[in-house]
Amino acid sequence: MRLAQGCACVMLLSLSGCHAQPVWPLWDAYATKFLDQQGRVIDHNAQDRTTTEGEAYAMFFALVANDQPRFDKLVDWTENNMAQGDLTLRLPAWSWGKAPDGSWRVLDPNPAADADLWMAYSLCEAGRLWNVDRYAKLGKLMADRIAQQEVVLVPGVGTTMIPGAQGFHPDANTWFLNPSYLPPELLVYFAHREPGSAWRRVLDSLPKVVASPGGFAMDWMKVGLDGAHPSATPEADEDASQKNQPGAPARGSYDAIRVYLWLGMADPRTPGVRQSLAAVPGMALWLQTHPVPPLSVDEAGHSTQPDSPPGFSAAVVPYLHAMGLKALEDQQNDRLAATKDLKSGLYGREGWYYDQNLSLFATGWSEHRFRFNEDGRLSVKWK
Repeated sequence: MRLAQGCACVMLLSLSGCHAQPVWPLWDAYATKFLDQQGRVIDHNAQDRTTTEGEAYAMFFALVANDQPRFDKLVDWTENNMAQGDLTLRLPAWSWGKAPDGSWRVLDPNPAADADLWMAYSLCEAGRLWNVDRYAKLGKLMADRIAQQEVVLVPGVGTTMIPGAQGFHPDANTWFLNPSYLPPELLVYFAHREPGSAWRRVLDSLPKVVASPGGFAMDWMKVGLDGAHPSATPEADEDASQKNQPGAPARGSYDAIRVYLWLGMADPRTPGVRQSLAAVPGMALWLQTHPVPPLSVDEAGHSTQPDSPPGFSAAVVPYLHAMGLKALEDQQNDRLAATKDLKSGLYGREGWYYDQNLSLFATGWSEHRFRFNEDGRLSVKWK
C-alpha cells in the first residue's frame, strides 16, 4: 500500500503536497527571484521597477506551467496597480516603480502595445484552457481596445500596430514602429477570432515592418514619405532633430532579438512568417562564422558590439530551427546550457531578468512545453 501511495505521489506531484522536482524548473527559479507574493514581477536590474511586459510574459509562462494560482495573482496585481483597478476600462500603464518622491506608483501612464497584446492573448487562452469565463472575456475586451487605440493605417506599410497610442506619430507623415511588438502567432490568433477585423491586415503588413537593408531585424523603424527605414529610438531621433544634428544611429539589439524568437516559434504555415524569415537572413549568416549572436548591429548589418548575453543565444534557437540550420541551433543551445548557474537555476552568472524571459520562451518551446498552432492557439504539455 505504501509503495502504491508513493507511486501515486510521483505521478501526481503537480496536484499533491509531495516534494519533488517542479513541473517547469526554470519557471520556478524565475518566480523565486523575480515574482513576489502579490504577483508583481520585479526587474532588479532596473531600480526594481515593474513593467506590463514583465507581467504579461509571466502570465504566459504561468499558463504554460499550469500555474493558475500565480496567474491569478499576476492578473490581480496588474489590474489593481497598473490599470487603476479595472482592466475593462483601460489598458494598463506600462511602467510602475519608485518615483522621485519615494512613493511606489505608476511612473508612465501610457500603455505598451506589445505587453497589451501578450496579456490579452494569455487571458484569452487561460480562459479557454482553464475554462475561466472572466479571463476569456477580459482578454477579448483588451484585444478590442488595442485594435481601437493602437492599430493604425500607415501609408506605404499598411495597417499595423504602433508601440502605443501616444508618442509614435509625431507629425502627419511620420510613424515609428517596433518590429518586435508584432509576434505573428498572436496576430493570427486574433485574426482568426475576429474575421474581417484589422488583425489580418496587421499580419499581412509584417514582412514590410521587419525587413531592413542589412538583413538584420532592427529595434525601430521610421516610416515617412520616403518609405520605411531603420531608426534610432523616437526619443533619440527627436533629440537629434531638435539639435539640428544628423539622425542618431539605428541599431538591432535588445528589442530586435525578439523578432527572431517570435518568427521561430510561430507555426511556419502562419501567413507572413516565411517572408519575414527571408527578410532577416543576416543573423543566420553571422552565426555561420561567429559563436554567439551580436549584441548590436547597425542598419547596414555590421556588428557594433559582438558579444551578447546568454538570452540572445536562447532567442535565436527557434529561428535557427525554422531556417533548417540544425548545427547552428545545437551550437546556441550548447552555449545557453553552458551559462546555466546550478545554484540559482537561472542562465548567466548574474541571472539577469531579460535573459530569463528570452530563455523561458525559447527553452519552453524547445522542450515542447508549448506550441502555437496555425491559427495561433496555444498547445500545452499538460492539456
